[in-house]
Amino acid sequence: MKRRTFLAGSAAAGLLRLLGPLPAHADDVSPDVQKAINKGLEYLNKTQYKDGHFEGNGGMYPVALSALAGMAFLMEGSTLREGKYSDNVRRIVDYLMERTQKSGLIGNPNNFQENQRYTYGHGFGLLFLACVYGEEEENDRRKKLEDVLTRAVDFCGKAQTSRGGWGYVSAADSGDFDEGSVTITQLQALRAARNVGIVVPKDTINKARKYLEDSTTSSGGVLYRPGQPGERPALTAAAVACGFSVGEYDSAIVKKWLKSAHQSIGTLGGGSGRFGHDEYAHFYFSQAAYTLGDEGWAKLFPGARDGLTWTRYKEANFKNMVAAQNEDGTWTGNSPWARFGAVYTTAIYLCILQLDKGVLPIYQR
Repeated sequence: MKRRTFLAGSAAAGLLRLLGPLPAHADDVSPDVQKAINKGLEYLNKTQYKDGHFEGNGGMYPVALSALAGMAFLMEGSTLREGKYSDNVRRIVDYLMERTQKSGLIGNPNNFQENQRYTYGHGFGLLFLACVYGEEEENDRRKKLEDVLTRAVDFCGKAQTSRGGWGYVSAADSGDFDEGSVTITQLQALRAARNVGIVVPKDTINKARKYLEDSTTSSGGVLYRPGQPGERPALTAAAVACGFSVGEYDSAIVKKWLKSAHQSIGTLGGGSGRFGHDEYAHFYFSQAAYTLGDEGWAKLFPGARDGLTWTRYKEANFKNMVAAQNEDGTWTGNSPWARFGAVYTTAIYLCILQLDKGVLPIYQR
């Protein structure tokens, strides 16, 4: 399996110092897991529309779901130029580029199927296109992608609220409303764009980081938004993954998030011990566990016992995830997003199960 290595130098150096060198080979997927992956990918392959998009029930969330399905194909190892699902990837790229507005928004705010949550689509779309851009060698297409990504990053900055977060729509369209899940989606996407050389203003990142700090309780849990009671384990897990993505592997705030997420979520889930938003939580919690590997927790918390490791996470979850897969290759969801169809949950589980392939830099150790 080909590993892509266009990770930003400073972030890579920090992670290598913390966790050690990359493994000799990253394709460490067991046969039963690979069988489940194959079934899931084939479901996505058969479900994709001719113009490249995916959608939920009633045509909902086409941009977000297309991008998430695209991430699953990329994590299999396919690219724009090669691989079993290269055609799927190419059609998703074409679809997202065609839907990018002059403002830089990846999506159509006038489309009733996405207009109430268009920043989710924008964030996931930016993440996917940034991952594709790092592999693009065709000069004309690369220039077009660079233009789309540059404008998309600019849109993120303009859509950010006065407190540094993002809401379901831009700050101008929402009356400056913001919340944690969209903020994390934008922040990880911006990191992916920066990884491939797109200029991302430091002020945008710093304001977003402060927003997450302001959303953090004394025990390390992350709130839905600053000042609103009730820690959200799913958001706490997402904050950890986001912290790792932006290069903060051993900062005090990330360690607080990590301890809180581990205490709240542990290693349970993936079809057993279900809880609200668990696909979303494990989408990010698995990324954190994979980044830590089997030694990262001990290095962050010397002397601590029973910490989070990638091996423990897989042992607690992968068997249940495989068993929970439906015969048609899909997974049944347990979050508000799941009611819009199987593409969301299937793409999420495929991304988790393919982390061991180590293909995408945004998710690499």
